[in-house]
Amino acid sequence: MRIMDEPTAAAVAYGFDKFSSNSAEKKATAGDTHLGGEDFDNRLVNHFIDEFKRKYKKDITTSSRSLRRLRSTRERAKRNLSFLTQTVAEVDSLYEGIDFCSRISQAQFEELNMDLFTKCIDLVEKCLKDASTEKATVDVVVLVGGSTRIPKVQQLLNNYFNGKQLSKGINPDEAVAYGATVQAAKLTGQGSREVQDLVLLDVTPLSLGIHITGRVMSVVVLRNTTIPTKQEKVFTTQYDNQTNIRFAVFEGERAQTKDNYLLGEFTLSGIAPAPRCVPKFDVCFDIDANGILKVSAQDRTSGLKNQITVTNEEARLSIKVIEKIIRDAERYRVQDEECHRKYEAKNLLERYAYRIRNAIRDKNITSILPFVTKMTIEDALQETLIWVRG
Repeated sequence: MRIMDEPTAAAVAYGFDKFSSNSAEKKATAGDTHLGGEDFDNRLVNHFIDEFKRKYKKDITTSSRSLRRLRSTRERAKRNLSFLTQTVAEVDSLYEGIDFCSRISQAQFEELNMDLFTKCIDLVEKCLKDASTEKATVDVVVLVGGSTRIPKVQQLLNNYFNGKQLSKGINPDEAVAYGATVQAAKLTGQGSREVQDLVLLDVTPLSLGIHITGRVMSVVVLRNTTIPTKQEKVFTTQYDNQTNIRFAVFEGERAQTKDNYLLGEFTLSGIAPAPRCVPKFDVCFDIDANGILKVSAQDRTSGLKNQITVTNEEARLSIKVIEKIIRDAERYRVQDEECHRKYEAKNLLERYAYRIRNAIRDKNITSILPFVTKMTIEDALQETLIWVRG
């Protein structure tokens, strides 16, 4: 198992086939598009702005030209602090003819950004958790992206992996460009045979499932499942004598469908009338290597079948939206667990009510059960079922 840190605060866990160096399977990914090198730069800019205001009692934020020149200086300062204990940021005639010169140390830079560095490590931890991998089983930690040159980031990673040495044998910037080039070559079918023989396995960014009773999503494909994949689950009817059933396909990480995203829906019609829970439907989620999802449902008894196809081009969620969904799922995890518990409790109560109703309607029971008692039980069961479905 290898962990690769990608630019813009992202971590990816890969599993490599021990028999082939050209087979890389992505186990999980985690990231934050609002966290990266630019955020570290902005902390430096704000530091210099405050220092200028403190020294000269002037606010340079009113001048876009001054801010632009200061930003170009802070980028050089950040790079210098990757290999120097301190550096000097100098800008001639920064604002109203005033020359600006500021000395900043590596320790100051680390203090300014410590909370952001900690968030980076949190993403690595989350990635390992999603990949169901212990950090002790990680063989290599490969650093990718310019911000991984920052000594404090490297130190935190080294500490997190209990002193494991980080792989610095490749240029972090070249790795990003190389990866993008290989991906483009794979998608267009161009490039050498070596590139075309490379196997890259992706994962599902969000969980996929079906809407069921109680406005709950029943997950069929878990988030971070390697694709291509084919997963099946059995569903049944909710009411007696149903002749059609609607399958609504959702993606997301929340318990209730109202908090997730609808991908599409289809209906299976012409089902033979039967008591609830008797018909069985095999629902299959089939995702191919191109990320195209096919969801089908087939009646086991009659063989009736219907399906829907969802492609990558059809209103797909952006990376920012996906990351927000994952953050919300973590934030509301307790509420979602409570929702699942309520659904299971209601489901058990409904099954119990139907079991009692079927029992008292049995001719052997009916013959010995007083009519008034039977009607009292029937009324209570009806009220219970109405409440459960409400």
